[in-house]
Amino acid sequence: MQWALVCHGIITLLVVISFLCGQWPIFQGTFIEHIHNFITFGAYDYFLRFVGWVCGDRGMNAVLSVEFHCCNRSNPILQIFYLAILSTTYYFIVTSSFVYIPNYYLGEIHRYTSILAVGFGVVLFLLTSFTDPGTVTAKNVSQYISVYPYDNVIYSDKECSTCKIPKPARSKHCSVCDRCVARFDHHCGWMNNCIGERNTRYFMAFLYWHFFLCLYGAVAIIFILASRLKEMKIIYVLTVYYGVENSFRGLAPHLAQWLVGSYNTQILLMVFLAIVSLLMAAFFGYHTKLCLSNTTTNETYKWQDYISLQRKINEAKASAMALRESISGLSPESKPPESKWKSYFRRSPLRDAGVVSKINIYDKGIVHNLCEVIFPFSTRSSFMRAKEKSS
Repeated sequence: MQWALVCHGIITLLVVISFLCGQWPIFQGTFIEHIHNFITFGAYDYFLRFVGWVCGDRGMNAVLSVEFHCCNRSNPILQIFYLAILSTTYYFIVTSSFVYIPNYYLGEIHRYTSILAVGFGVVLFLLTSFTDPGTVTAKNVSQYISVYPYDNVIYSDKECSTCKIPKPARSKHCSVCDRCVARFDHHCGWMNNCIGERNTRYFMAFLYWHFFLCLYGAVAIIFILASRLKEMKIIYVLTVYYGVENSFRGLAPHLAQWLVGSYNTQILLMVFLAIVSLLMAAFFGYHTKLCLSNTTTNETYKWQDYISLQRKINEAKASAMALRESISGLSPESKPPESKWKSYFRRSPLRDAGVVSKINIYDKGIVHNLCEVIFPFSTRSSFMRAKEKSS
């Protein structure tokens, strides 16, 4: 039983890391990358082939139709999945751990604070899911254009080919929601909503609170297990009656065996909550970095494409210039040959060509950037007055 639980935890951790981090450069060429490719593409491809072999083209078309509606159309599947995970996890925590509260470390108040913490997390989930992300319409497009100027680098004055209205800078037409969203960050399937100008603040609060919620649950279970060790005097029994050495190295294997054998449900819940809290911390840290620099996920990809293109252009120009210089050096009227030592230490023009500057005109300082997230432009009185005036 103990080995089964240990293997289950290792496999779960391996699958989670492979799925979320398999494309990182550090895992390139490793079995982590292979597991990631199998989970994300290979397994589904084998499933399609199996369906095609058993049911023919009709069965494969049915599967592709389901995939299209689940992945490319707005649907509440992941929302329901989130609520199921949350409620199931909390149910197991209540049934397995609340019987040990209060204890030596935790007071009875934690029975009620946990309910409030979970309830507040659900409120943030609903706010993020059902708040308008900042839909751009013909009535407010002029106001959005005025507060988000074009930088003429990654954004330029153009019209949305779907909505047939001017496309403000920092906006994007979401193919899933079928609308233009101001300050578009990404479409979140878990929320069944876009993350944009008006609900980024709720999304950030959701990430932070769920990191805190999972950390709170994991630490609470640790205190419960520590309290059981103290109340049952396990260390005393092991050292006095079984002659185990009173040191970390001597006690650790016996304590781990006793905990896994007696409180396997709590151990699994603690590991699960710890892993999810780390994931939430990583997502929250990434989006905090974006907010502090007033950048969105969508703009991150745009800047990557722009810098990559400019680097290739600069390298092509530098190569052409070097080629012209080498050709001119072959002519009889050329200058005296350059010293080998001087040519060896001379900086390569291709090295300078790889440097491309990134100028983000929307980054106006940490305080202003945070205010833009917490108090979106479209919720301010100046935006409302400008909208009424244009109407």
